[in-house]
This record gives sequence, C-alpha cells and structure tokens, in this order.
Amino acid sequence: MALLSPVSSSCLPRLCSQLAAHDAVVDTKSRVCLSSASSHLQRSLIHKCYLDKRESHGFKVSASVTADVSTAEVAVKSPIVKGDTWSIHKFGGTCVGTAQRIQNVANIVIEDSSERKLVVVSAMSKVTDMMYDLIEKAQSRDDSYEAALDAVFEKHKLTAVNLLDGDELASFLSVLTRDVHNLKAMLRAIYIAGHGTESFSAFVAGHGELWSAQILSAVLRKGGIDCTWMDTRDVLIVTPAGSNQVDPDYEESEQRLDNWLSQNPSKVVVATGFIASTPQNIPTTLKRDGSDFSAAIMGALFRARQVTIWTDVDGVYSADPRKVSEAVVLNTLSYQEAWEMSYFGANVLHPRTIIPVMQYDIPIVIRNIFNLSAPGTKICRAPIIEADVKQDSVAYVKGFATIDNLALVNVEGTGMAGVPGTASAIFAAVKDVGANVIMISQASSEHSVCFAVPEKEVNAVAKALEARFRQALSAGRLSQVAIIPNCSILAAVGQKMASTPGVSATLFNALAKANINIRAIAQGCSEYNITVVVKREDCVRALRAVHSRFYLSKTSIAVGIIGPGLIGATLLNQLRDQAAVLKEKSKTDLRVMGIIGSKKMLLSDTGIDLSNWKELQNEKGEKADLEKFVNHVHGNHFIPNTVLVDCTSSTDVADHYHDWLHTGINIITPNKKANSGPLDKYLKLRARQRQSFTHYFYEATVGAGLPIMHTLRDLLQTGDKIIKIEGIFSGTLSYIFNSFVNTRAFSEVVMEAKAAGYTEPDPRDDLAGTDVARKVIILARECGLNLELSDIPVQSLVPDPLKETASVDDFMQQLPSYDSDIATKRQAAEDAGEVLRYVGVVDVKNQKGVVELQRYKKQHPFAQLSGSDNIIAFTTERYNKQPLIVRGPGAGAEVTAGGVFSDLLRLASNLGAPSC
Repeated sequence: MALLSPVSSSCLPRLCSQLAAHDAVVDTKSRVCLSSASSHLQRSLIHKCYLDKRESHGFKVSASVTADVSTAEVAVKSPIVKGDTWSIHKFGGTCVGTAQRIQNVANIVIEDSSERKLVVVSAMSKVTDMMYDLIEKAQSRDDSYEAALDAVFEKHKLTAVNLLDGDELASFLSVLTRDVHNLKAMLRAIYIAGHGTESFSAFVAGHGELWSAQILSAVLRKGGIDCTWMDTRDVLIVTPAGSNQVDPDYEESEQRLDNWLSQNPSKVVVATGFIASTPQNIPTTLKRDGSDFSAAIMGALFRARQVTIWTDVDGVYSADPRKVSEAVVLNTLSYQEAWEMSYFGANVLHPRTIIPVMQYDIPIVIRNIFNLSAPGTKICRAPIIEADVKQDSVAYVKGFATIDNLALVNVEGTGMAGVPGTASAIFAAVKDVGANVIMISQASSEHSVCFAVPEKEVNAVAKALEARFRQALSAGRLSQVAIIPNCSILAAVGQKMASTPGVSATLFNALAKANINIRAIAQGCSEYNITVVVKREDCVRALRAVHSRFYLSKTSIAVGIIGPGLIGATLLNQLRDQAAVLKEKSKTDLRVMGIIGSKKMLLSDTGIDLSNWKELQNEKGEKADLEKFVNHVHGNHFIPNTVLVDCTSSTDVADHYHDWLHTGINIITPNKKANSGPLDKYLKLRARQRQSFTHYFYEATVGAGLPIMHTLRDLLQTGDKIIKIEGIFSGTLSYIFNSFVNTRAFSEVVMEAKAAGYTEPDPRDDLAGTDVARKVIILARECGLNLELSDIPVQSLVPDPLKETASVDDFMQQLPSYDSDIATKRQAAEDAGEVLRYVGVVDVKNQKGVVELQRYKKQHPFAQLSGSDNIIAFTTERYNKQPLIVRGPGAGAEVTAGGVFSDLLRLASNLGAPSC
C-alpha cells in the first residue's frame, strides 16, 4: 500500500482526509473532540513537512494513501553492491556533540580504508531530549517552547557555520530554517490542542538526526569524499511490537534499500539513526538506544563486514567502572554474552542491537572516539572450545552486571505443590498490571515461587496477586504473598559457566567471604549467566567482591598495618618486594589500604604505593584515628577480605581484637598482650573468633619467625598429647648467656647486647623475664591450660635494689656492683660441666609453668646455641624419648616481620589462594 510517485503539497487536502480516516480506524471509537481533530491536523502537517523536505532534496516520496494503490517500478540506475566491502560506523550524540567532534568523526571516516562505508549518526548531544522537551512545553501550553526551538536552531546554525562554507553552508541553513519554521507551525497546533500524537512526537524528535547527518555529509564532501546522506525513513520499515519496541520488516526494508542504492551509488553514505517509518510510511522511531539498533539493522541489510559502535568508553568492561575501579576492558565477547550483560544493565548495547547481526555473523566492535589507540571490544560468534582442552574456570566468566531498585515477590504455600496452572495464574496476574518480571526462581518442592519486579511496580503486583488468590489465601492453600523490598540483582555472565566445575562455588564463596547474604538464585540452562538477588545496600560490595575474586587475583586481601615501627616498617618493605611475585605465582593480592602510627595515618582507596610509603605518610598523612582507620580498611567494597596487622606492643590495641573479629575482620599480630592478658578476655576472644568464622594468627608472638605455634597446633590437631614444652624463648637472653663465658662480667655482656640492639631500650624489660613469661602463658593456653600470668613463677635477673632505679643510665652504672652474684652461679655450673640458660617451661602434665635460670649439660641441645638463637623442645607421647626440637633466630625485625608475613600467606591460603 505504498505510492512511489512524487506527491506534492497540492495533494495535501486529499492526504489529510485519508489520514483522518486512518486515525478513525486506529482509535476504534467514533468521537469528535479537539484532541482528535488536532491529531488529524498534526498528521497533515507532518506529511506536508515530510513531503516538502523530500522534494527539496530531489527524492521520490512515498506516502500511505489507500490499500489498492500498486507499487510503481523504479528503474535501476546503477548496480547494487552489498557484502563485506561495506563497513558500518555508528557515532552517538556525544561523538557529534560539537563542531570539533563532528570534524573528528569525519576524519575517522576518511581514514577508514574500507571500500564502502555507511555512517549512522545520532542527533547532537542533548538535542533529542531538547526536542521531546519542546513537545512537553507545547502540550502544557508553555510559551517558552518557541524560545527553546530557537535555541535548537542556533545550536545547529553555529555548528554549521564553524564547519561549512559556500553553497554547502547556504544549502544547509536553508533546510534548517525551513524545518524550524514548519516545526513552529506544528508546535503551535499542539499548543492550541494541548495534545500531541505519538507519530507527531516521533517526527519532531527525529529532526536532530536529520540535521546531524546532513552536516556530517557536507563536511565529508568538503574533505573531498563522494558522499550522500540517507533519511532512513525512506528505507527502514518497522512495525510496533508493544512494550515500547518495534520489529524491523527486513524484507520490505531490503527492497527499499535496493531502490535507494540504485539511485544513490555513492561509496560513502551518512544515514540517520533512531528514526524509521511504519508500513503506512508514518514517521516513527526505534525508541531509546535506537541509533545502535539502526546501525545493526543496516549492517544486516548491507551484509556488512563489521559494525563499529563509537562511544566515549574504551570498550565493554568486566563491570561498571563507576562501581568497580579495577574493572578491565574485555577483548572479546560472544553475541550471547553481550546479550546477557546488556539485559542485566551493563552499559554495552541494547539487547535488540545484537539480534540483526547474529544471523550473518557480523562482528560488532565497541571503540572509544576519544582514545583511538584503544582496540575496543569485539562482539562476535564464540569460538569452538574443544572438550579435551583444559581451561581456567575464570576464563569462562566474562563480566558482571547489576540491576538496582527491585523488589522480590514470594508466593508460597503447601497448596501450590503439584497443582497445574498455579504459575500460569501468578504471572497472568502480573501481566494484567503491566509489570515486568526480571527474574524467576522456584524450588523443586514447588512450595514457593519468587520473582523480581521493578520496585515501583511491586505494590500493584501484590494487590493483583492478593485479589487473584484471595480464596486460596483464606483457605490456607497459600500461606502468603510476601514482598521483600530494597533488592538488587547481580549477574555473572560467561560462556558455558555451568559446565565448568567450580565457577558457581567460586562465585558463592566470594559472596560468603564478603558477608553477603543471597536472597534468591536463578540460572538458565543456556549456561550463560548465574543471577543472585542481594540487598540493595550490599550490591556494590557484592559486585566488587566477585569481580575481585575472578579478575584481581585468586585471593585479594585489604591489609591495614597498625604500628609502622621497626617490625611494621620491615614488614612493609617485605610486602613491597614480594607483591609482584605473589600476584604472579600464587594469585594473591595483599593490598595495603592503610598505615597508622601513634600520631599519623595514611589511607588509600586503591592501595598504598609501598615504594615510598614513608614520604606519602609525611606528605598526605592525617591525624591518627583508629576507629576511622579500621572503618576505611574494612569498608572498601572491591576487596572482600580484610586483615589488620597489629605490630605494636599496645594493650589498648589488643583490647579491640574482640570487636574486630565480630565484624568479620581477620587479625595477625606479633603483639603478645591479647593472648597473655586476663584469662577471661582471652577465652572470650577465642570464642568470638570461632563464632565469627574469621582468622586470628599470632605465630610471631613466640619465637619471632620460628614455626613454634604452627608446630604445636599440628601436634595437637593430629592427636598427639603434649607432656612438656621447654625452651629458650628470649633472643636477648640467649645472646647474653651464650656470651657470658670464661671471665666476662655479666654487666659487660648486657652493655654489649644493648649496644648491638638486642635489648629493649631499658634492658630491665628483658632481664625481668616478663616477656618470657608471656610466651609461656601463650603456649600453656594453647595446650588447654587455663593459667593467668600471675600463676607463672618468674626468676628476675634484675637485682632487687635496681628494680626501682629511676633511669636506664643509673641502672647500667650500678649493675656491675652485682656481677659477683651471677658470676658465682656461672662458676658453679662450669665446675659441674654445665652452662646457665634462661628458660621457660610449660609442664602440661602437672598443669603449671615456670620461668627461671637453669643449668644444662654441655652436651644438651640448649647448650649448643650461639648468638641470639631460640630453641624449643616439645616432649610429647610421640616424641617422648627424643623431644622435637625447633631452633633458629628468635629475635630481630627481619625474622619477626617474616613470621608475620608467613601468617599473611597462611591467611591467603585459608581464604582460597592456591599453593605455589
């Protein structure tokens, strides 16, 4: 029912009467009012402008007139060329937003080496919104619509003046002036009637594309390119499909394209995006995101080699980069993967954009017009993966997307099981209120069905279901129709995820580690996505957690360092040196998010550069605030696991362990205060650690970097029974008594140890034996003995008169006065063929401990030490005749920090990192 002969404005009265008849049929109601009369007038005005526009460019015009008008034949003027010689480019509104950007687009088109090019353009940035705003203003009888239209005119006029000159400029300004004049007449009609039809809105809104296409084609011609422009309403025919969608009529569109190409043989064509025509040749649009859809349809009609979508991002990201700063650009996606990600809200393409190109295997490439060096993302048919080729499960997960502002509707009851038609009745009621169901989940017991809908539609859905199932609810066959508001959907998308063992487990494990509760799960048999519903406030944290698990590393941990003193600073240097190795070999990312000292703290949202952390702390550090520090390290949303490393000796810091474990924070420490403090606090701490499913490691509290706690734990967990633990636990006192030989004075050796940095600033802290006693208590409690520190007898090596000496210097000056007492003990030991050693003993059998100076035969392992080495002997039922010995350096920043580092790696292993 199309007429392809020219139609002039003289035919307008007859055309108007026929359009009026068309409207009467569509309305299916016989009524006369201002709005319906306006509808007829609007259609008349549309067609007059439409016909005038076409005639001004020498085009033949088709208009829907009557059903019995035949189609006239059009002579073919040139051979029609389609196929892979054509490449399609689509430029969005941002790409053509200014004169300079339009020139950049022209340069890209010129530099493309393809033999033939079709360029699909959107309206200039914000213009489509401005056009719709004109209609709203006119309908609401707002006089400012005229000024708003003038602003649109000036925007395009200024752009043309900046880009064109001579006849090209004059020609475009003539068209622009006439178009704006006609639009003012149309808007005036709407202003009078207070109503505008859908076809009128589509006609007005589409002018932005018409103008940008004409400007770009003129710029290309100015650059020496043989170029013409296409009003896609002449070619692209679509029919309404409901739900604000249209379906392309490929057969009719292809016929019209052939006719158009026969009359316009240019090798470069600039086409309007977004707009099309109905089968009755009434102007319409492809709805929002229609320009991408236009490009894909044209790609299919031309059988093009490739469709390139130019935008303002480098490609398709693994997650929304606004929510996940670690998101990466994907090199490739299959059509299905892109489809899934688009549906679930990823900023990729509208799902319908992918459909036209799939049947011809035409790839779509997403490129960044502002970063031409970026290769972009290629969307194409997925390659065939051989069944016997082993693939990393992570490779099957391409990306993650979210949908917010949803509500779950849960319909449950024992009367649903085995009753045919229940689900049909549920979703029929949902359909009746026009709600969109995003996701459906049902247990195999058939006891309940839950589904997600937009939150703004949930109240209507609930009322419809309660009305539909009122009798079943009253009779108890259905127990409830429950609404769970404030939900979000998180979807993981990837090829054949379900057939790859471990992918689902990895996904759910990452969510569990991040303390995310899953409210519903769905997965289609297509194996392309796994969908979970979570609380809205958890959505970003969940997204970052799963993305971190699949993309950053096998295990990512946010680390907070408390106390960047000697041990803390050494640990930071060790982390700096090993970070790259850990990422490569064990896929472990230990990200230091904060460092806090007694006065200053340094915080980072993405991770501190450890190569110059001291300088950063001095320059950018802020006042130390432990609560703010902890909230920052634990509050980041893209790393799911958190650990605080306490490198202080502070009781105040240790007192926070209980609360930190309760909030899901893991703790690693060489600080002995928590495990050797009051027994009741210790027992509550360990109970909390078990209940919160967190990790609390403290290997370096006893023996620095030696695996003492690890060895003891292995013995106990494998069923061995500890009889006694005996050891030299102090590196300082080990050095002192290893050096206290022959005729050397005790005070001389202590002074030497202090000068070498083996002692605390006040050597009495070492000589008093309290540090050894704390280690004994830690080991005793690990063996199950409920002892207090006060239960351990400690032999102090500080002479009683010197315990109250005010200063360290006074102590060191007076210490030689007491050398004779301990020299006498050394001589007695030597006379018996023995040596003095300061030891701690845990007597598990008799449930007691002691710290004292003991004598050992020179053949005893304890007598064989040198330097500051520690030695610990485990006497157990298995190692009864010959104790199990652990020996090595037990003091120094390097080995202590190494012990803490070892705990960090053990934590990573427990959280899922593979063995090296």
